[in-house]
Amino acid sequence: MKLSSFLLAGLFLLNGCTESAPPDKSARILAMGDSMMAFHGASSRAVSDVVERQLGEPVVDRSVIGARIIYNLPISGAAGLSIPQQYRDGNWNWIIVNGGGNDLWLGCGCVVCNGKMERLISRNGRQGAIPRMLSKLRKTGAQVVYVGYLRSPGLGSPIEYCRDEGNELEHRVTRMAALDDGIHFVSLADLVPHGDRSFHGVDMIHPSIKGSAAIAQRVAGVIRE
Repeated sequence: MKLSSFLLAGLFLLNGCTESAPPDKSARILAMGDSMMAFHGASSRAVSDVVERQLGEPVVDRSVIGARIIYNLPISGAAGLSIPQQYRDGNWNWIIVNGGGNDLWLGCGCVVCNGKMERLISRNGRQGAIPRMLSKLRKTGAQVVYVGYLRSPGLGSPIEYCRDEGNELEHRVTRMAALDDGIHFVSLADLVPHGDRSFHGVDMIHPSIKGSAAIAQRVAGVIRE
């Protein structure tokens, strides 16, 4: 098979991981993000699926495994690997979104991340790719729920050494959310008890079914309130 065929096949798979917005714009909740949002989608137990069941409202899930906030390849970016490009027009009351983990973990290996962190979000929360994306989402009139990341339980997770970067990212997002009462930050920093593997999948990176449900419960709580 030619390289172009592989690329096309990959793009079809990526598109298969995203849900189309209904043409009648009847859905009022949109979900965007990376694998933390998308995991367990095939079994209808992703974060968005649980939010949908808890609220009794349809949720259109556009999240894609491996997606980043900063992503410059045009074709695969449009297919969903760019989180900002996952957005589709609709009558959204709420937009649930996460991102930044792949930018830091895959983009700099959690070693030389200062430059990437600044590109994502400045210390004061006012500049960078994340504030730009959320500003555009807020201009649609929707409320935005920005979801943080699960922490390692301290049991050999590949992301164990990203703890400091994850904490710093959340500090900056907290400052950003304080500037706009239409942005609601949901931290997951305290969700995983130390030594408890049950919130993570076997790779100790992505959420387990239990983890996705716990994340969804916090998100649904914000929307319900």
